[in-house]
Amino acid sequence: MHPVETVSPRAWMTAPAPTAVFAALGAGGAVGRFVGGCVRNLVIGGPVTDFDVATDAAPLRVIELAAAAGLKSVPTGVPSATTVEVTTLRRDVETDGRRAVVAFTDDWAEDAARRDFTLNALYLDADGSLYDPTGSGLADARAGRIRFVGDPETRIREDVLRVLRFFRFFAAYGRAEPDAAGLAACAALAERMSSLSGERVWNELAKLLVAERAPETLRIMAEEGVARYLWEGPIDVGRAAALIERERALGVPVEPVRRLAALIGGLDAAEAVAERLRLSRMEERRVERGLAAPGDPLPDDAARRAAVYRHGAEAWIDARFIRAAETGEDDSALIAALALARAWTPPVFPLGGADVAALGVPAGPQTGRLLRAVEDWWVDGDFTADAAACRAKLAVLINRERATP
Repeated sequence: MHPVETVSPRAWMTAPAPTAVFAALGAGGAVGRFVGGCVRNLVIGGPVTDFDVATDAAPLRVIELAAAAGLKSVPTGVPSATTVEVTTLRRDVETDGRRAVVAFTDDWAEDAARRDFTLNALYLDADGSLYDPTGSGLADARAGRIRFVGDPETRIREDVLRVLRFFRFFAAYGRAEPDAAGLAACAALAERMSSLSGERVWNELAKLLVAERAPETLRIMAEEGVARYLWEGPIDVGRAAALIERERALGVPVEPVRRLAALIGGLDAAEAVAERLRLSRMEERRVERGLAAPGDPLPDDAARRAAVYRHGAEAWIDARFIRAAETGEDDSALIAALALARAWTPPVFPLGGADVAALGVPAGPQTGRLLRAVEDWWVDGDFTADAAACRAKLAVLINRERATP
């Protein structure tokens, strides 16, 4: 395999960690090359934050060479040929759409042939020699074309997650229109996504939702009949796309879970979606709260403060954006809501159970009910009542209840 061109070395290419890895491999006669996202991003001018290394040395040999060089190796399962930093060249022996049985190889072209997209099948020596075994990866990367390596349906049948990865990579790196052959294959095999684990689906979907062309990509997925296989139940692509566009217009920080909440068809479906995607408890609560909180515009800052206090700033802002995506309301109300939520710190309700007990009410359900009534009065008054005023209101409520037959 001969290099197709040479690029000037970047700082990350000669950093201590990869330099030590390449030196250890080279000392044993093995070849190591950067592969995947770091090479792709170098070609397109994107940031490189981490890197993978491919080698023609077998996994156990890699471990031996690392030990001989005084490097710590952390195998993550020799049968899968993967370690923390170094992956042995592989070819697929058997696939079932979710996992593959692989054999090791020393053939770089065989390794490239089993990868998903041409722009991810580029290899780079530490000296800047760039290799393109598929013959089209370099041109595709520079043109923003997301194309499967070889036959699209074959690649998808090997791992159905590649349906989502096709759209995720298009959203992040694609230009012009999606590759027609890849799009058709994804549409034809999308129903197989139900066999994927929820963690894998959410990992790809979360990245898609924050990508540059997410709104357009979601709409394409809906038009091609792919989006409906993300989960069983309603999905609102239009609302999610509109929410993302509104966030960008206002310069709001990217929040993939808020975007997911907008994509879910309604609160009734939230629990099932959370279970399907294996969301963390924190993510699940955020989705549910954002869909449950009232999202309609409020008349003034007092009402907005009450909403923030009762629902939390995060949930209320999520709900406001979701509702605005549905209605297309003017940006001014959202701007006011954001400003208040960022600047205002909710006060602490000044009463507790001891205040109720001090007025002769025995511990029990009545205590909580009385405190909630006073707290509602305090919130409705825009939090202006101090502790003494709240105790006075509590006394009035207790006396009223005692006076009632």
